[in-house]
Amino acid sequence: MAGQITANDLKTKGIGAIEQVVTDGREVIITVRGKQKYVVLPIEEYNQLREFELDAAIQEAKRDIAEGRYHTGSIEEHIARVHHV
Repeated sequence: MAGQITANDLKTKGIGAIEQVVTDGREVIITVRGKQKYVVLPIEEYNQLREFELDAAIQEAKRDIAEGRYHTGSIEEHIARVHHV
């Protein structure tokens, strides 16, 4: 479960405010005026999320290629095609 701190606590206590609520090495949600606004993640978790995101992009590209949703040609042709869409 994510810990939660206010932006004011972060401002006054610094990184210590985050360290106080991190109990399981997971994320900390920072609230601003009572609304959840930011998330602080351990770098390992952030890197894993980025890997998942990149894997999903690779799978999408593979599907596009398999289904013929791609164009070949020069950079100039691509730019002209994109600008005329």
